[in-house]
Amino acid sequence: MRAALMKLIPTRWRPGTTVVPVVRLSGVIGAVTPLRPGMTLGGVAKTLERAFAVNDAKAVAVVINSPGGSPVQSRQIYLRIRQLAEEKKLPVLMFVEDVAASGGYMIACAGDEIFCDPSSILGSIGVVGSSFGFTELIKKIGVERRLYTSGEHKATLDPFLPENPDDVARLKAIQREIHGTFIELVKASRGARLKGTDDLLFTGEYWAGERAVALGLADAIGDLRSTLRARFGDKVVTPLIAPSSGFLAGLLGRKPGAGTLAALDGIAGMPDDLISALETRAIWAKFGF
Repeated sequence: MRAALMKLIPTRWRPGTTVVPVVRLSGVIGAVTPLRPGMTLGGVAKTLERAFAVNDAKAVAVVINSPGGSPVQSRQIYLRIRQLAEEKKLPVLMFVEDVAASGGYMIACAGDEIFCDPSSILGSIGVVGSSFGFTELIKKIGVERRLYTSGEHKATLDPFLPENPDDVARLKAIQREIHGTFIELVKASRGARLKGTDDLLFTGEYWAGERAVALGLADAIGDLRSTLRARFGDKVVTPLIAPSSGFLAGLLGRKPGAGTLAALDGIAGMPDDLISALETRAIWAKFGF
């Protein structure tokens, strides 16, 4: 009779089980197209809060698979994970799938420990910006550029004007500031575990799993199931905390352009959406994916 009753109890509530909720964070950070919303704090906050609110959880596991993107969104997600971990007094175990690079690695640093596959890509601790120059093209097709601004630097790095060295210098200064913030975050998170020098770790280079572990960017090679079983026992339960879904969730929880009815307004913005999609693909392709 007791055995029969036990079968009626959800696995996570049975005696002797340990609960470790799992959250998956995947995709380019901050980039948004109508059909493929990027990863933002607004998009993942509720999921993270639900994971850390699971009763009797012993830890929270986060699976990260991202080539990076917006440094602001990356840091905000990092901060929210750390805030929740401190509020709930729960360790965070971070598991890297294909890539945790640039902003993806920044989020990975929110883990108390980082695990990866031997073939995972980690690192790319740097800042990049890109644009195009169309000055020669518009000359060839006979287009006259007309630009009216109020403010000396309002047209900084306009792709239809010749590149201005002063504009480039200002951009690089901003990039150095953002890079410095990134470096400070990594050092604060990884501390003495970092084994490489600054001129190795923070050049934007990236490494496969084993080398990343040797440099202290990750703690060990390991997959989620094996690692959690080794740490919490064979009865560990790992419920996946998924984002809310459904029609109302789509209307109420997503920003315009992220697959909602507002995406129907995107006809005029299709060229921008195409460029965004190509940029997203290029970010993944940089790491061979």
